[in-house]
Amino acid sequence: MATGRFAAARSRLFNDYGMLLGLLVLCAFFTAATWEEYAPSGAAAGRDAAAAVVRAHGAAASVLIVTGGGDESAAFAAACKEALEAGGATVLRVAAGDPIAVRPVLEEIARGATKIDAIVATADVAAWSLFDNLGAKFPALAGVPVVTPPKHSWPTFLTMRNLRNIIDQIVIIAVLAIGMTMVIITGGIDLSVGRLIALSGVVTTLLIRDHAGGYDAQPFGMVLCCAGGIAVCAGVGAFSGVMVTFCRIPPFIVTLAMMLVAEGAAYLLSHGQSVYQVPPTFAWLDRGSLVGDIPNAVVLLAVLYAIAHVVMTRTTFGRYIYAVGGNSEAARLSGVRVWSVLLAVYTLCGAFAGLGGVITASQIISGDPKAGNMYELYTIAAVVVGGTSLAGGEGKILGTLIGAFIIAVIGNGMVLTGVESYTQKIVVGLVILGAVLLDALKKRGFGRGVGRSFLPAPRS
Repeated sequence: MATGRFAAARSRLFNDYGMLLGLLVLCAFFTAATWEEYAPSGAAAGRDAAAAVVRAHGAAASVLIVTGGGDESAAFAAACKEALEAGGATVLRVAAGDPIAVRPVLEEIARGATKIDAIVATADVAAWSLFDNLGAKFPALAGVPVVTPPKHSWPTFLTMRNLRNIIDQIVIIAVLAIGMTMVIITGGIDLSVGRLIALSGVVTTLLIRDHAGGYDAQPFGMVLCCAGGIAVCAGVGAFSGVMVTFCRIPPFIVTLAMMLVAEGAAYLLSHGQSVYQVPPTFAWLDRGSLVGDIPNAVVLLAVLYAIAHVVMTRTTFGRYIYAVGGNSEAARLSGVRVWSVLLAVYTLCGAFAGLGGVITASQIISGDPKAGNMYELYTIAAVVVGGTSLAGGEGKILGTLIGAFIIAVIGNGMVLTGVESYTQKIVVGLVILGAVLLDALKKRGFGRGVGRSFLPAPRS
């Protein structure tokens, strides 16, 4: 009895936290695999370089600061100058630009009688050939060291830029995966979501261009146009639901057909060209931020998942979705309107795909008829890896979110470690296959008769 309870507890623990553990293991692996030495930049690097000069040459040092162009270089120079002067050092000049612009400054200092103790530069500037064998080019500067900020070791995977990149990668897929999870739990599938991204983006931007003022469109008009793009995709999803429910056509065939229809419609409406006549403020949905520095798309994603989690776990509609996927005939006999549940989930799946298209259009500030290619594959992968059974009746919304992170982390980690693109596709395919196989083994009890279960039943 105790053994049985332990096995049940272990099974629940695996079901609840297995995917999260897998995500943490992946993050740990890519953290270790991408550990590198970095040359810092920006204001913090400028302060570090100033501290290094003061330690080596004292507070009375005379220093030349050399930087390249750009905002980070300007921040480096300003912070370094401020820190040096605060410590009592003298900053002779701040030379910014390329080697051609910096050489005359070095020549002027070399001709003068001013004492110079160090040249402070960022790591990329210090690598210029201008500073190779400095004493031969400028004899008066022989022996003057070029000081750079101390290097730091840190995994590329855990840099803020890369983590932001991972989040940007999963937003669209994770939005699509909400609707896909509902569809797969009912025992169906929707292959049209990737092409609906393109259709939604094209419809939305065309409405903005032709009916909301184009470059001069106002926020309210753009919101209505976005709603129009989402509504079109919801209509496509509803049509798929009607075909599946009332015409008894397999979901695979219906949604495959609608995938082609949506792709063709996006190209016809846009004449094969991106629709870019939208105002720069259209990027607000993806690039703007209402909550600190968190992008609006990420905040929207969190809200959508919170709502979807409540719907699937706390509402009658959510219980009906699981009931239809578990046994549609039993659900019908229990009073569940199976047709209305199926129609609703396909409509919602289309609507979420439409929203994903609007976010994509906001990312690129245009409607691209080629957008969304292969997204249906990655969306299904996120759902399956997140623990939703393709047989229906099982799955969790939060598991899908973890699955989306797993797919994004695998893809991002392979890019960082230099895995070529074709190999990446092989890996993603094997991950999907492994997730489905794991689901099959889980249903068979992880080994009780697993070998026999794959053999044909003996004939009597």
